[in-house]
Amino acid sequence: QVQLVESGGGLVQAGGSLRVSCAASKHSLSSYAMGWFRQAPGKEREFVATISWSGGRTYYTDSVKGRFTISRDNAKNTVYLQMNSLKPEDTAVYYCAAGAMTGRTRDYSYWGQGTQVTVSS
Repeated sequence: QVQLVESGGGLVQAGGSLRVSCAASKHSLSSYAMGWFRQAPGKEREFVATISWSGGRTYYTDSVKGRFTISRDNAKNTVYLQMNSLKPEDTAVYYCAAGAMTGRTRDYSYWGQGTQVTVSS
């Protein structure tokens, strides 16, 4: 069982930056693609970004392209999401997940508990 723990969320003003992290315990993440998803109040969980097991390929949803960067450090068993030029509509609980490199929640087997990101206008 892969256990994922997100950290780094918080409150930031619009236009600001934040980096959230996802660390795994007990099992290596190196064989998994990793994804970041988010869920705003009253909305469904949506795909944000994904990265291949090696880190060589990434894919983003259109609304964050050019602003967010997903990366990973397999030696540290950690995945990151650097978020720049944040907008109020980025406000959500951010979840990391381990699984296949897709934008579908059903393709990810393991999920963290989420970390809140709030962007004030």
